[in-house]
Amino acid sequence: MESADLIRSARFREEREADWRRLEALVQEAEARGVTGLSFMQARDLSSLYRQATTSLAIAREISLDKALLAYLEALTARAYLSVYAPQERLGGVFAKFLTKGAPQAMRRSWAFILLGFLCLCLGAFSGYLLYFDDPDWYHVFLPDSLSAGRGPGSTTEYLRSVIYDDDPSAQGLGAFATFLFSHNTRIAIFVFGLGVFLCVPAIALIFYNGLMFGAFVALHVDRGLGWDIAGWLSIHGVTELSAICIACGAGLQLGFAVLFPGQRTRAQSLRVAGRDATKLALVAALMLVAAALLEGFGRQLVQDLNTRLWIGWGVGALWLVWFCLAGRGRR
Repeated sequence: MESADLIRSARFREEREADWRRLEALVQEAEARGVTGLSFMQARDLSSLYRQATTSLAIAREISLDKALLAYLEALTARAYLSVYAPQERLGGVFAKFLTKGAPQAMRRSWAFILLGFLCLCLGAFSGYLLYFDDPDWYHVFLPDSLSAGRGPGSTTEYLRSVIYDDDPSAQGLGAFATFLFSHNTRIAIFVFGLGVFLCVPAIALIFYNGLMFGAFVALHVDRGLGWDIAGWLSIHGVTELSAICIACGAGLQLGFAVLFPGQRTRAQSLRVAGRDATKLALVAALMLVAAALLEGFGRQLVQDLNTRLWIGWGVGALWLVWFCLAGRGRR
C-alpha cells in the first residue's frame, strides 16, 4: 500500500513539477525586484501558475500525498500569494505616504489628547515658575545638581549670560546641559508614550514634572534679567523638542483613554484601534526629536543673535503646525 502511495505521489509531482519550478523562479524574481519589475508575460504567468499551484495543493491534501510534498506546496503557495496579492509599495512610497497623509491625519484626529499634553506641560511650567519666585530653593528640588550641572540660584548673572552666548569658548556648561536635557526629554517622550496605557496617570505625572523643571529653569534666568536671552536659546530647539514630548504624551493618553473608556468594544479591541493613531503620533514625536537634535547641535552654536534664534525656533514650529493642519486633506 505504501509503495502504491509513493508511486502515485511521484507521478503527481512529475506531471506538475515543471510548473512549480517556473512559479518558484517567478516568485524569487518578484521578491527581489517587486512585481512591478516583472514583464507583462511574467506577471500573467505568476498569477496563472499560482492558481494552478493552489489547485495542486488541494488535490495533494485530498489524496494524502507525502508530507514533504505538502510542505513544499504550502510554502510555495504562501510565497506566491504574497507576491500576487500583498500591497506592492516600496519603502520610499510608504514613508512618503506617512508624511503626506498618515501622520498629519492622525495628528488631527488626536488633537484633543495632544492639547491635553500641552496643558499638562504648561501647568507644570507655570507652577515651577511661581514656586521658584516664592522660594528659590525649589530650584534644587526640581533640578538636582546632576541635572543642572551646578547651575542654580548661586550662579552669577555674568556667568549665566556668558554660557547662553558662548562668550567664553571654554564655557561649555550650557551646551552639556542642552545635551543632557535632550537625552532626558527623549526618555520622557518614550515613558509618557509607553506608560500612558496605565490609566493615563504616569504620563500626566511625568510631563507635569518635566514642566516643573522647565519653569524653574526659565525663572532662574528671568530673575537675573535674562528672560528673553534664555527664551531665544531655548526656542531654537525647544519649540520642536517640547512639542514632540506633548505629542508623545498625547499618544500615551490616547491609549490610556482606550483602556478607561472602551465603549461598545472590548478593552483589547479599543486599545488596538487607538494604537493605530497612537503609533503614528509616536513616530512623529521621534522624527521631531531628531530634528530638535539637529537644531540644537548646529543652530545653537552657529547662531548667537537673539532675534535670529527666536525666528528660527518659532519659524520651524510654524512649519510643523502647517504640516499638521494642512497636509493630507483631500479635495472637496
